[in-house]
Amino acid sequence: MSNAIDRRRFLCHSIAGAAGLTVLSTAGTSSYADDDATPSTLKGNINHSVARWTFDFLSLEALCRLAAGLGISAIDLVGPKEWPVLKRYSLDSSMCNGAELSLEDGWGDARFHSELVDRYLEHIDLVSEAGYTNLICFSGNARGMTPEQGLDNAERGLKKILSHAEEKRVVLQMELFNSKIDHPDYLCDNSAWGIELCRRLDSPNFKLLYDIYHMQISEGDIIRTIRDHHEYFGHYHTAGVPGRNEIDDSQELNYPAICRAIRATGFQGYIAQEFLPDRSDNQERIASLREAIHLCDV
Repeated sequence: MSNAIDRRRFLCHSIAGAAGLTVLSTAGTSSYADDDATPSTLKGNINHSVARWTFDFLSLEALCRLAAGLGISAIDLVGPKEWPVLKRYSLDSSMCNGAELSLEDGWGDARFHSELVDRYLEHIDLVSEAGYTNLICFSGNARGMTPEQGLDNAERGLKKILSHAEEKRVVLQMELFNSKIDHPDYLCDNSAWGIELCRRLDSPNFKLLYDIYHMQISEGDIIRTIRDHHEYFGHYHTAGVPGRNEIDDSQELNYPAICRAIRATGFQGYIAQEFLPDRSDNQERIASLREAIHLCDV
């Protein structure tokens, strides 16, 4: 099963409000998190987060305990029904979800605008009332449209909700995906397309979720892109290339250097770990998260 399908299924469960979210509820799950949640001293220059779906072998409770112990201050990609769990552990919902229809049916296709507008207006209120900031959105697939047509559609649709997001101080964040391997036909598959949409909307409440893994596959030149266009990037995701696995020296990206470049821009948002641990033992998977946090803690 591909990584794209795994995440698509996870998001679909979030939209439906399912509580389980394909979590493995083994008897040892809690002990993994408790045993490894030893207090960590971090430098304080980077706001760390971890994507819920990539560590779904832990219950959300266990992941929150682990995060708190590792110095992670937020969990990414959690929907409204599970926000109370995060609040019990004083963790931020660094990238809220649940308003989207799917990864394929997004703002670039006008056929979905009516339903998307209703869903996003509702979720903007939910995010604001919960005291959170970021709400994810997607361009969706082209389905034969040119990039320009997709831009025009996305601009028209997002303008219908943007003033409400501004009023509620919620930031809409469109994620950049690669269309080469993981998300064929996705419209927002390069930074130039996303940046042009940001320029057209011209609002501090619309940003790009710059996924480093995806953009390395799509276009490379990660550090220069971050330096030159950081004002358009409101959130970052990590993962190793190739394979979306650990961000250690087994893959081609230099994450300490990338994180130093992000820090140098004055970025105050979150860098969220979104890699899939390529280890069979749960203790080792947890260790890989600890290692990734320290690699990025520059």
